[in-house]
Formats: sequence, structure tokens, C-alpha cells
Amino acid sequence: MRLTISHDTLYRFDAPVAYGLQQLRLTPKSRPEQEVIDWRMDITGGRIETEFTDEHSNTVNLLSFDPDAMEIAVHCEGAVETADLNGVVGKQKGFVPLWLFKRSTELTRAGPHVRGLAKGLRDAYDDDLTLLHALSARILDAVAYEVGKTHAATTADAAIEAGHGVCQDHAHIFVAAARAMDYPARYVSGYLMMNDRVSQDASHAWAEAHIDGLGWVGFDVSNGISPDARYVRVATGLDYRDAAPVSGLRFGAGTETMDVAINVQQQ
Repeated sequence: MRLTISHDTLYRFDAPVAYGLQQLRLTPKSRPEQEVIDWRMDITGGRIETEFTDEHSNTVNLLSFDPDAMEIAVHCEGAVETADLNGVVGKQKGFVPLWLFKRSTELTRAGPHVRGLAKGLRDAYDDDLTLLHALSARILDAVAYEVGKTHAATTADAAIEAGHGVCQDHAHIFVAAARAMDYPARYVSGYLMMNDRVSQDASHAWAEAHIDGLGWVGFDVSNGISPDARYVRVATGLDYRDAAPVSGLRFGAGTETMDVAINVQQQ
């Protein structure tokens, strides 16, 4: 399946920004399940200083703001050829050893709520793949998908306690619980072509766990499936902070607003 994607991010500031620097993880990866046919990025109000590959093999563009910027616009678009491999990504690649993906982070620490969700799964299932799908279902039962109730700093345990969250929270809970059961696990950010709409106001997130004999396998808790040809992987990491589409800092008084517009459709 060939998917075309456009992604616009617009920042507006109510006072001039003296200095700003952002890391952009907005370029999809070419991997066995997807091939990037073309991809371009246009910037208004700043410039790309450099491009590099981080420790998770993510493409990162370093964006600096123009002096006294009042508005920054980032436009990405391109085409990606995808295949349905039942969520199987394959063996670990890149610079990070597999054992590091068992390490918890602030957002993915396995507190009592996470451990409670994972309790008994090891005894109930002999097959790793079935066990992890059961974990995914448990998370969705415990944490209803609801926008506006959590934020980027919400931890896995806090989202379970609240009983609602979004795809980012579902991914963090899955990663935390999988690690608690001794599976290497990681967070994934990317795009999903939805069946009922083209326009979206946010990118998507899911999780991957490493299974002996299969390698990395994806689990989209929010939709109750493993990723298929409608998914495009962009960045991976230990949690959201490693794979965030945009992160950075700015100096200057005042507040900012951010608008995101994403279109994903089959060509």
C-alpha cells in the first residue's frame, strides 16, 4: 500500500522569541515493512542547522528559530510504501543494545497499578505472542481512550489510576508492563491511515515488544491490533521523550500556541 502523508505544525508566540532550538523527529524510517519513496521538509521562521541519526536510528533535524520569531511553521510531506507483516518488525538494529529496552524511565516505571495489570499473565499463557496480546486487551479494558484527560508528562501508573488516556498513555503502560515481565519493549511514534477520515490533529503512538524468534512486534493498544499496512513508523525510543515528533527549548517571555494538521491517505 502506498500512503501519502502531509504534516503541518504551526507555533505562534505572543511575544518575540529571542532564541529557540528544536529537535524534529518527523522523517519515517525505511525498514522491511515500509519504504520511504520520498520525503521533504519545509521550514518558515527558522532553518535546519543539521541532520543526524540518534541512538535509536531515528532521523533528527535540528531547527533553530529566526531572531525574534513570532511564528514557526514546519511542513512535511511524502509517500511511503507499506506492507502488512502482522506487526513484525524483526531483529534489533542500531546502536542500542537489546538489554537497554528493559530499563524503566520516569514515564514507564512499573508501579503498583502497572504490576497489577500484568499479574498472572505469565502463569496464564505459555506463548509470548498470545500473552502480549492479552496484556494489550487488559490495558484497553482498564484505560478507556479519552482525549484531554492526560498530558505528555502523565506516567503509566497515573494513567491507569485515572482510568482514561490516549494512545501515548496506552503505549507507556504496555511498555512498562512488558518490561516488568522481562520483555524488552519500546515506544513508537508514527502515522496511521484511519478508515473514517483523512484529516487528523495528532500523530499516532503504539508499542513494540521483543519476542525470541520473531524480534520486535508491534501492539497498538488503542485499536486492539498489531500494526498493518496502514501504519508508518517514524521514531522509536524508551518512551515518548525519545520519540517525540517535536521537542526543544526557547528563551523569551510570553506564551505559545501550537496547531497540528495531518493528512494520511492511500495514493
